[in-house]
Amino acid sequence: MASELGEPDFRALFEAAPGLYLVLDPELRIVAASEAYLRATMTRREEIMGRGIFDVFPDNPSDPEASGVTNLSASLDRVRKKRVADTMAVQKYDISRPEEEGGGFEERYWSPKNTPVLDEAGELAYTIHRVEDVTEFVRLTKRSAGKEAEIFLRGQELQRLNKELERASQAKNEFLSRMSHELRTPLAAIMGFSELLTLADLDEKRHEWATTIQKAGRHLLQLVDEVLDISRIEAGELPLSVEPVEIRSLLDDAIELMQPLADGRDVTIHPPEITQRSGFVRADSQRLKQVVINLLSNAVKYNREGGDVRISVAPEGSDRMRIAVTDTGHGIEPGAMERLFTPFERLDVGGEVQGTGLGLALSRSLVEAMDGALEVESEPGAGSTFSVVLGRGEPVAVAAAAEEERELVAERTYDSERRLLYIEDTVANLRLVGEILESRPSVKLLPAGMGRLGLELAAEHQPDLILLDLHLPDVDGEQVLSELRSDERTRDIPVVILSADATDRSRGPLLENGARAYLTKPIGVRDLLEVVDRHLAG
Repeated sequence: MASELGEPDFRALFEAAPGLYLVLDPELRIVAASEAYLRATMTRREEIMGRGIFDVFPDNPSDPEASGVTNLSASLDRVRKKRVADTMAVQKYDISRPEEEGGGFEERYWSPKNTPVLDEAGELAYTIHRVEDVTEFVRLTKRSAGKEAEIFLRGQELQRLNKELERASQAKNEFLSRMSHELRTPLAAIMGFSELLTLADLDEKRHEWATTIQKAGRHLLQLVDEVLDISRIEAGELPLSVEPVEIRSLLDDAIELMQPLADGRDVTIHPPEITQRSGFVRADSQRLKQVVINLLSNAVKYNREGGDVRISVAPEGSDRMRIAVTDTGHGIEPGAMERLFTPFERLDVGGEVQGTGLGLALSRSLVEAMDGALEVESEPGAGSTFSVVLGRGEPVAVAAAAEEERELVAERTYDSERRLLYIEDTVANLRLVGEILESRPSVKLLPAGMGRLGLELAAEHQPDLILLDLHLPDVDGEQVLSELRSDERTRDIPVVILSADATDRSRGPLLENGARAYLTKPIGVRDLLEVVDRHLAG
């Protein structure tokens, strides 16, 4: 049961599994089946492969109340639409008996569950149809008066509860999406204008004011993101891109971000002694940096004035790496260790109670989602060490361009005038983009505060690039994009989505419908100019 390379033969393992399993493609054709399923349905593999599940297993035509096909079809439709598993109530099925065994139908009771398997793009690749045979249990309960009705009522009640949970989950997702938009929209303006101020020629005092505004905006954005991320993890909807990540450059970025905080408390951050840039872990780069920044922030905040924070990187066995952050702070009482990772639980560390209690809870969830572990060691009065243990990654080539920071803010002109249409109903954000584009004097900005007005301007002026906000007062951004792509006058104009919704639930469909990029507000000055230059420089 192994290939020539010594890897497991997963098809053979699946077919030998003791459970009753089918694998269906998106068209509901059978592409794999366990031997147990074949035995239970009295079928042969060569007879069912490649055929539709309802062609192979139809309802009993002599039973006018048969509902197995209808119920299973509805469940599979829910899986295809929602990309989440669907558990069905106990179903009655009549299994067709082969002619050589007397023909007719054999009554069975199954408890099915249908689970999606998604590809790298998040699209449905397969559906696993698993059933548990509860026939004997049902038959036994039928022998007692009223048991059949009780089973039916319980099934109905479970279905009702499942529907209520689905509605509650949908309402929660919609609330998070709306709150993400409502909070990030003003933050986009605050952080954008404050960044422009820090780049302006200000005296020292006013530059300090602008920097303080920017820091406060970043802190508020971090709180918004933490609440959203916790909710998305609980719902199993947080996307991760796990790949080899070079540790040293990631740590350099995190230390640079935390250095002002450390300087303010006279705390020294000691980077790890990695002589070559060859240490790699398997992780999501942005999420791992988020975790490291959180650990460094805590280590600095809860350290003594003039203390030290040391970062170490070392192998953990043959296939793991440990990244440890050690401080010289007050330490943590043994009984408080597990409370560290409870959301909204704030501890008194050295007479200080700071933060929201979300950072460490989120960090542990993120690390575990990357198949790692977040560990802590501490003694009262002797400091603490927080360690991230992740799988070791294979070294990858680092492009030279990635090592050099591009100076995007400098003034740049194009060989001819470029027109940029920005469809956005928030005046502050329209003004912000206008201010940013002053460094691109050959770019003419066409502002549109309504979706319909944006469509008219796009058809009339045929701009070189369209920036499109998703939440508009008259028509939503998805419809605007669809109409842009259906109009031959605007079909080929590149469209970049700017959305304050950090839940990203619409990212995939929008990119499939023709959007060139999807950026989440607040967007930095350099990031926005990079996108503009990339699409206008041609």
